[in-house]
Amino acid sequence: MKGKVVVITGALGALGKVVAAEAHSRGARVAGIDHAAPQFAATERIELGGVDLTDAAQAKKAIDAAAAHFGAIDALINIAGGFTFETIADGDAKAWQRMYALNVETALNATRAAIPHLLNSRAARIVNIGAMGALQAGSGMGPYAASKAGVHKLTESLAAELKGKITVNAVLPSIIDTAANRASMPKADPAKWVAPRELADVILFLASDAASAVTGALLPVNGRV
Repeated sequence: MKGKVVVITGALGALGKVVAAEAHSRGARVAGIDHAAPQFAATERIELGGVDLTDAAQAKKAIDAAAAHFGAIDALINIAGGFTFETIADGDAKAWQRMYALNVETALNATRAAIPHLLNSRAARIVNIGAMGALQAGSGMGPYAASKAGVHKLTESLAAELKGKITVNAVLPSIIDTAANRASMPKADPAKWVAPRELADVILFLASDAASAVTGALLPVNGRV
């Protein structure tokens, strides 16, 4: 990853922080984009905060700012997203619309903005975050699973569209070991979940030169099941 410019959306979240720190530790120049206010700024690592990636214009402005700062973009890692648990019988359309906006539109808008910059890279990469739960959704998972299934199909379609130019892949984690997930599932065993650092390793592999032959993959990351 040394010298590569990596743009990470959702960079201030539980997973995004780990991916950003690990990419930086491997020598990448990292631009983090998030809805939250920036917390860190340096020559080799910048944060662009207060960005609503569901707004295409804001996404483009942030992506273009990252490209202008570093002079290029080699990889886009779309981590920005959200989760909700709501049964179909007890919910309404708002949850579905919100999940689509947070999980699909953020990735779509960032990707559209990044493609012109990525096409100038000799080894351009896009990595999306799908979900194991979108392969077989359980009760209460409808809005979230449907939106992540959209991310899966976005990934496959982009991989075909950009074949030979930009590789496009997605990781499909099961449950990620975060403070929020531990709080919401106090009786579960987090030792069986996916550690953010483990997931970061897979994401950064897909963003690296070593993954040049991999595109259109939906890669499950199950944890210690």
